[in-house]
Amino acid sequence: MSNTKKYIPLIIGIAIALGVFIGGRLNFTDTSDRLFTTNSKKDKLNRLIDYIDYEYVEDINTDSIVDVTVNGILDNLDPHSVYIPKKDLERVTENMRGDFVGIGINYYPYKDTLAVIRLTEGGPSKRAGILGGDRIITADGDSIIGNNFSTEKISKKLKGEKGTKVKLNIYRPQTKEFLDITVKRSDIPIKSVEAAYMLTNNLGYIKINRFAESTYKEFKRALDKLQDRGATKLALDLRDNPGGFLGIAEQIADEFLEDDKLILFTKNKKGRRENIYATGRGDFEEGQVYILINESSASASEVIAGALQDNDKGVIVGRRSYGKGLVQREMALGDGSAVRLTVSRYYTPTGRSIQKPYNNGKNRAYFNDYYKRLRNGELMDSENIQIEDSLKFTTPEGKVVYGGGGIIPDVFVPLDRSFENETINYLRRSGHFGYFVFEELDKNRAIYKGVEKRDFINNFSVSDDIVVRFQEYVNRQERTKISFVAFNDVIKRLIKATLARQLYDDNAFEEIVNKSDIMIDEVILLSQENFDGN
Repeated sequence: MSNTKKYIPLIIGIAIALGVFIGGRLNFTDTSDRLFTTNSKKDKLNRLIDYIDYEYVEDINTDSIVDVTVNGILDNLDPHSVYIPKKDLERVTENMRGDFVGIGINYYPYKDTLAVIRLTEGGPSKRAGILGGDRIITADGDSIIGNNFSTEKISKKLKGEKGTKVKLNIYRPQTKEFLDITVKRSDIPIKSVEAAYMLTNNLGYIKINRFAESTYKEFKRALDKLQDRGATKLALDLRDNPGGFLGIAEQIADEFLEDDKLILFTKNKKGRRENIYATGRGDFEEGQVYILINESSASASEVIAGALQDNDKGVIVGRRSYGKGLVQREMALGDGSAVRLTVSRYYTPTGRSIQKPYNNGKNRAYFNDYYKRLRNGELMDSENIQIEDSLKFTTPEGKVVYGGGGIIPDVFVPLDRSFENETINYLRRSGHFGYFVFEELDKNRAIYKGVEKRDFINNFSVSDDIVVRFQEYVNRQERTKISFVAFNDVIKRLIKATLARQLYDDNAFEEIVNKSDIMIDEVILLSQENFDGN
């Protein structure tokens, strides 16, 4: 064999490798003179990671370095461009999709056992005979008790492919018996419409907690039911709603606006404008609508409020909204993680940008704006709202509106100090109400058996003894002394509402909490005065 023939396989191998290299770098939009150029910025990052991977004196998890690098880059952009690590993406996606495959229970680890708080109405666990208060001991023979069994591991045991089954061993404290129950997994909704009921004989109420893929369908079902019950006016509660999918907000705004009314427009970095108009499908165009907002109503919530306000439709009630006028798009990064990158700004129909100012990317002052508003008195008196005369706009009917940091309501309602205060907010965030109520129910669930939801909402009263026990419970947990004397009525209302949530559903919770809500009281008053928003 000649020397030339001897090296033919090597030459072919090098040619193939070179072809793969060129093919990998080829961008069919590139000109020939760019084919072999490099992107020095990308190469610098890649080289640094490689040096650490192969040369650094200690073993380093370079995945974590990449995560830090990505976050560091995004921190220098705007406050709402964020990185979603692989470990979080599935949960975030589920939440925004509006459902997951599981067995349909709400639960939490109670002492060293998994306790069922309540069941999804019509869900697989309820059909299989599981009850609130049951303890799940094993799943498919694997123990899920003990303090070392994480919530993530429990979730993986109970979730799975649709139609598959999981065999559970249940302990029922009420009867002190162990039961084997097999549950067939199915689609479980993650509701974004928390409540829908009638406030008066013609005023309906819908509360939306976020804008997920399923939200418009949930909203439409709720609206149809309320209209069937006589609703010609609607209170749409968007308080504390952080936003979500822009397209879903557009669909909901469309229900209230006449054909061809501008809902919003967006502009990208190149100045390209995209207009979004109302279509002919709106079912509540003739109805009176009240949009409830507060300082935590953001993004998609502000799209709806701004679209209606700028089209002189309905009344915006509450306090100045958050002020987020940036639009993000989720982009996969190829390793199971993703980035939500700001790709445009949105503007209300009059041309307002309601994005509040930000400097130097993600800074603490931006996210602590609530405390600034609290200090300057804005949350108690509309006269203290800071406005820019240079950002003044006028609606078609002559109403003056402002840009530059949130939607300013047509009717201001101050912070309710008896309900929205640090002590109450802390108790709600900490989960003390839920844990305490579970323990109270666990003592004797039988006393609530047969009590209809409407009867409970209208007639059940929380005793002073229960409030005392709750105060003792909180003081044990916090190892401190908290007195509820000043908040006695609020504590009773929240205990009753939490009982209703665990016994019935979220709708019952909201209906009870809203009984003494000053913003809802204002909406009821406005609706009875036939307020036209002008």
